[in-house]
Amino acid sequence: MKRQRAFAGARIFDGAALCTDHALLVQENGKTQAVPITAIPQTSDIYQLDGGIITPGFVDLQVNGGGGVMFNTAPDLETLATIAAAHRGLGTAAFLPTLITDTRDHSVAAIKTVAQAIDQRVPGVIGLHLEGPHLSVRRKGAHDGNLIRPMEDDDVSLLLDTLQDIPNLFVTAAPENITFAQIETLSTAGVLVSIGHSDCDYDTAMRAFDAGARMATHLFNAMSQASARSPGLVGAALDHPDIAPGLIADGIHVHAAMIRAALAANRGKHDIFLVTDAMAPAGSDITSFTLNDREILRRGGRLTLADGTLAGADLTMLQAIRFMVDHVGEPLETALARATTIPAGLLQDAPDLTHVDAMIWLDDDLGTPRWLNEL
Repeated sequence: MKRQRAFAGARIFDGAALCTDHALLVQENGKTQAVPITAIPQTSDIYQLDGGIITPGFVDLQVNGGGGVMFNTAPDLETLATIAAAHRGLGTAAFLPTLITDTRDHSVAAIKTVAQAIDQRVPGVIGLHLEGPHLSVRRKGAHDGNLIRPMEDDDVSLLLDTLQDIPNLFVTAAPENITFAQIETLSTAGVLVSIGHSDCDYDTAMRAFDAGARMATHLFNAMSQASARSPGLVGAALDHPDIAPGLIADGIHVHAAMIRAALAANRGKHDIFLVTDAMAPAGSDITSFTLNDREILRRGGRLTLADGTLAGADLTMLQAIRFMVDHVGEPLETALARATTIPAGLLQDAPDLTHVDAMIWLDDDLGTPRWLNEL
């Protein structure tokens, strides 16, 4: 009979709280459970860790690239495997490869590639995020305005067909280029519709959420802002009871004070979750790359077009967690939940974050993640 393993000596994040004086017990089937130190079976092999934290690996719903490559540049299996390896090295257990606004042919290629990756169990790939092309030109950010267009019937059909092979399909769109009826059709079928890159007013955003959109893409960025008499998309995303806003917590996209305000204002039943919006530089040392034939520069923690427009983020999930703790002032367990169980809970087909293959160990300084099954 195979002996159980138990990892002791570290605090354990169980998805909601940090447990002390516990060990992580690994069952024969790979499932894990936090148990009091005194309850470790005598037949277990005990691995003693030098402090730190055991936590589920990160769940990132917005990953545009990594390892020096962009999904948009070549949406094929080789590119996706490179991105997956880079983010696994950064502690990500599950992610949605994200295709930024591009041609319909590129969207079709991305869909086929992700379906193949899921079938072949490329580590970490659990679905697809299509961020565009049905956005607002006024709030396009670094997206190519020439490729932005309204959603048509064949686009809806493509997305509905995609659900047969990709259960976690996340689509960012703007009410300027998607109808409320289309939102309802897609969301009813199981597509995770998110409102973003939009200049819509509060009332329009609330109607989109009432129609079935359930998320807001990178809160505060590329959307109509909140003011005293015009709450905009920001206000609607925080005011609607059913919305989960994503957040880029790097201190560049959103100031820490505004993050604190958003956390206090959020009325939704779903908590704000963290995304990296990572681009090609993630897990690499490159200093520039291209997106839709435009050069993106990496300087001082920022990724920008030549005119200074932010183009994704130079951010890891662990850096985002540190920012939430050190600058926003959140408890560590809350920040960890925003990077793990909260985004996982939004998915149609959530990854199993209790399996030993999905668990990481962080030292006391929240340093380089190490996979528990590789210790």
